[in-house]
Amino acid sequence: MSENTIFIEFHEALAKLSHSQDFINDNRERKLTLLTELVSRLLNAGRVSVWQLNTARNQITSEILFVAKPGSTTGTVDTTSSVLNSTDNPAYFEALTTARVIDASSARSDPRTQAFTKGYFDVLDIHSLLDAPIFDGSRLSGVVCIESHTLRRWTLPEISFVIAIADTISLINTHDNWQRSQRQLDYVTHYDSLTGLPNLQSIRERLTQLIRKSRTDDQRRITLIWIDLDRLKTVNDGLGATAGNMIIAEIANRLRSLYVKGRDKLARIGGDEFALLLRNAESDCTVSDALQRIQSCINEPIHVENRTVSMTASVGVCHYPVDGQDGEALLRSGETAMYHAKSSGRAQIQYFNADIDTSARSRFVLESELRNAIRERQLEVYYQPIMDTKTGRFVSNEALVRWHHPERGWLSPIEFLDVARNAGLMLELGNAVIERVCEHRREAARRKQPMAPTAVNLASEQVLDDQLAHKIGKTLRQYGVNGNELHFEVTEDAIKGDSNTLKTSLNALVALGCQLSIDDFGTGYSSLSRLKHLPFSKLKIDRSFIQDIPADKDDCAITLSILGLARGLGMQVVAEGVETEAHKHWLEAEGCDHLQGYLFSRPLPFEQLLQSFPVAVDALS
Repeated sequence: MSENTIFIEFHEALAKLSHSQDFINDNRERKLTLLTELVSRLLNAGRVSVWQLNTARNQITSEILFVAKPGSTTGTVDTTSSVLNSTDNPAYFEALTTARVIDASSARSDPRTQAFTKGYFDVLDIHSLLDAPIFDGSRLSGVVCIESHTLRRWTLPEISFVIAIADTISLINTHDNWQRSQRQLDYVTHYDSLTGLPNLQSIRERLTQLIRKSRTDDQRRITLIWIDLDRLKTVNDGLGATAGNMIIAEIANRLRSLYVKGRDKLARIGGDEFALLLRNAESDCTVSDALQRIQSCINEPIHVENRTVSMTASVGVCHYPVDGQDGEALLRSGETAMYHAKSSGRAQIQYFNADIDTSARSRFVLESELRNAIRERQLEVYYQPIMDTKTGRFVSNEALVRWHHPERGWLSPIEFLDVARNAGLMLELGNAVIERVCEHRREAARRKQPMAPTAVNLASEQVLDDQLAHKIGKTLRQYGVNGNELHFEVTEDAIKGDSNTLKTSLNALVALGCQLSIDDFGTGYSSLSRLKHLPFSKLKIDRSFIQDIPADKDDCAITLSILGLARGLGMQVVAEGVETEAHKHWLEAEGCDHLQGYLFSRPLPFEQLLQSFPVAVDALS
C-alpha cells in the first residue's frame, strides 16, 4: 500500500471519528480514550498516552494512557497519573518546547530521550517513541506520546497522523476552555460572589420570562418583594466591612433556607438589598405570611466578631401587572415602595401605590437638582450669631446651609438634607459648606472686617471619613483661613460608634486648631465614658429642652443636669432655641455660657451679618 493511500486512510478515519455527533457530545476523557484507541489500532502501537504540561514547563503529568493487548486491536485505558520532571530529562523538555514533533525511532540512544532508558524504557520495554506537542490556544499545554515495543522507523503518514491527533486534542482544549470561560462569564453575569445568590441581572431575566409566560396564562399575578437591610452602614463603620459582609452572607443564607409559598427566585440585587419573586400568590394572606417570615428571619440576632447584632429591614412590595407592565417597571415600583418604607421609620413594610410613586418621582427630581446645585456651587450659607452671657458680646456664629431653588425659592436644610443623605451626597454637601464658609472669611479679611469664629455642622458621613482632616486642612490653606476660626459641631448619633476612624478624625481636627462641639445634646446616645475620651470642648443643648423653660420643671431639670455634666467635664455650654427673655434670664442665672436663638437674630446672609454684627478685634482674642 502506497504512503499516499495510508495517509488518506489515516486522515479519513480521524475525520470520521472527530466529526461524529457521539464524539462531539462526549466528555473530554471519553474523547481522549477514542483518539488513543484509534492511534493504537492504526499505527499498531503498544502504548498511546496524553500528557499535560504545567505552566512552568518543567513537569508533565499523564492524563490518559491506552495500552494495547499484544496481538490485538483492543486494550485497556489507564487514567492513573504519572509525573516526569525536567530536572531528570532536560534534553527532552527542551525538544518538547521547540520541536513540532519528536521522532525518536531509536529512543534509547536518541539524545532527546535517552535519559528515560533506565527508569522508564527498560521497565516498560520501550524502543521507539513519537511525540507531538499539544496546545491550548497559543500556549504549549502537553504532548501526545506514541510508544513502540519494537524498533521502528516512523513513516511520513504516521508522523502526519500523530500531528493531526495532537491538533485535534489542541482544538478540544481550546473548546473546553471556551466553554469553561463561558460558564465563568455566566456566573459572574448572573450570580453574586459573596452570597452565591442570583444577582440583579438574573432576576431581571427571570422577571421577563415570568411576565412573558403570564401573558399567555390569564396574567396570573407575580409579586416582587424588595428587601433593604437597615443601618448596615452603621455596622460597617463600627465593626468593619468584614463584619458587614458576614451579616449579608448570614441574611442571605437565612433567606435562602426560608420556606415561602409560591417562592420563585431570591437574589441579592445590591450591597444590602435582596429581592424575592413569588408566583401565583393570589391571596394577600399568602404575601402577608411571606413578609412576616422574612422579617422574622432577619430579626433573629446575628453573632459576629464576638458581638450580637440585631438587624431589621425595610421592605417594598409590588405586583404584576397592576404596579408595572414589564420587569423594569416592576423593579422601579419595588424600589420606590422600599424607599418609602425606609423613610417611614425603617423596619417597615410598604405596598406600592400611585401616591408614593408621585412622591418618589418628585424626590428623584429634587435629588438630581441638588446634585447639580452642589456641583455648580449654588448652595449658600447663612449665619446665626451666638452670644457670650458673661460679656454680652456676639463671639461666634453658626453656619447654616441654604439652597435657592430656581422654582421653589429658598429651601432650609430640613427640606433637602434627607434627600442628600439617601442619595449619598452628604460628603459633597458638607465639603461645599466648609468651602463657602472659608470663601466668606477670606472676603471678610480682604475687607478688613473681622469675623467671629464660625461653627460648622459635620454629618456622620464626614466624621467617619478618614480623609476629613486632610480635606479641611487643604481648604483652610487654599483660602488662607486659620484652624481656630472654625468650630465643628457633631451630633450625638454621629459619635455613638466610637470607632478608631472617629477618634482619629476628631483629634486631627483639634490638631488643626479647630474646636469641637456636640450638637443637639440630650437627644442621642452619648455616655460619660465616650465624652471623656473624645476632644470636645462644648455641648449644645437641643432647642427641645429650651422651648418650655422655666415653666416645664422636667426640661429645667434636664438642662440643669447637662450644665452640671459640662462643668464636670470642663466643657462650655451653648443653649439653642433661645426665643424669649424668660429663656435668656433663666439660662444666664444658671450659668449657661453661650446663647443662640431668634431672640438675638435669625440666620443672616453673609453681607447682612457683617453689617448687623460687627466684631471688635479684641473680641476675637
